Amino acid sequence: MLHAIAQWLNAQHVSGFGVFNYITFRAVLAAMTAMFLSLACGPRVIRWLAAKKIGQAVRSDGPQTHLVKTGTPTMGGILILISVAVTTLLWGDLTNRYVWTVLVVTLGYGIVGWYDDWKKVVYRDPNGLAARWKFFWQSVLGIGAALFIAFSAKNPAQTELIVPFVKSIAYPLGIFGFVALTYFVIVGTSNAINLTDGLDGLAIMPTVMVAGALAAFAYVSGHAQLAQYLLMPYVPGAGELCIVLGAICGAGLGFLWFNAYPAQVFMGDVGALALGAALGCVAVIVRQEIVLFVMGGVFVVETLSVMIQVGWFKYTKRRYGEGRRILLMAPLHHHFEQSGWKETQVVVRFWIITLMLVFLGLTTLKLR
Repeated sequence: MLHAIAQWLNAQHVSGFGVFNYITFRAVLAAMTAMFLSLACGPRVIRWLAAKKIGQAVRSDGPQTHLVKTGTPTMGGILILISVAVTTLLWGDLTNRYVWTVLVVTLGYGIVGWYDDWKKVVYRDPNGLAARWKFFWQSVLGIGAALFIAFSAKNPAQTELIVPFVKSIAYPLGIFGFVALTYFVIVGTSNAINLTDGLDGLAIMPTVMVAGALAAFAYVSGHAQLAQYLLMPYVPGAGELCIVLGAICGAGLGFLWFNAYPAQVFMGDVGALALGAALGCVAVIVRQEIVLFVMGGVFVVETLSVMIQVGWFKYTKRRYGEGRRILLMAPLHHHFEQSGWKETQVVVRFWIITLMLVFLGLTTLKLR
């Protein structure tokens, strides 16, 4: 909206408004705007959640130190989604199809997460939205986004699987392969962040880091000369995703103000599912699925830890009549807690690992 007004004023030769045509400038404004909205609205949202008794139910079989968190307001991801949506509408180019794609996917997954949280905390249903229905709606949104992105591609390079660090390897996927990969990336990333969101600040800061790094890839992909120079596929219009990613960074940092230990509010599925889907969708558009896998290594390992733990438990129960565990507790962050690490140690160390992985991912911009 403000971008459109600035463009009109610039067309009328009003001095100073040409700067709003620069994506980098608007991305910074988006980050600042989203952070301001998150910080300003945070206390009100937390009070509203507390008044509605929308509090977190802590699992009884989890770390005993977490029992004090029972009743802490959850569904705070609403704050992030509102900040991201409002900021994107203010500073984004609303004629850009990719902006709308990511925004619709983000809000769509947010609605699925919201309904799941609502059933858990308001209707006191410990199962929330039935797993099959949650998976169904995630699949509908993921496949829908995949088909739209696939048929929006302007050249074959926009549907190839790019292998980082190797400039000459790109695998043509075809429509079916591209849709399958896109579905896996969006749904997988969404659930991975949801599994990681188990400690104060653990999921949101890595999300901010990865979003900031993806903004660099989006900018390069949307810039014809830079994309050619850095041997990346040119995706016209992808640069505008920097606005959405900037908003995610700003809103995430604002949310962290309240989510840092000891947390005043939790993100809930409404935030975790939405943010994961947003990152996955952007990674697909800019053709950096493998780089997302690297930069989001913490999310990947957390997910694998749950899969391995559950799989091994079921296998040993079937074979030996008694389920056995590899980890002290899954996901992985709980294993380290049970090993004697304090919650803040786990969180900060996972942040450090993510930062290193993000730097590694960014090196693929040049090392090809």
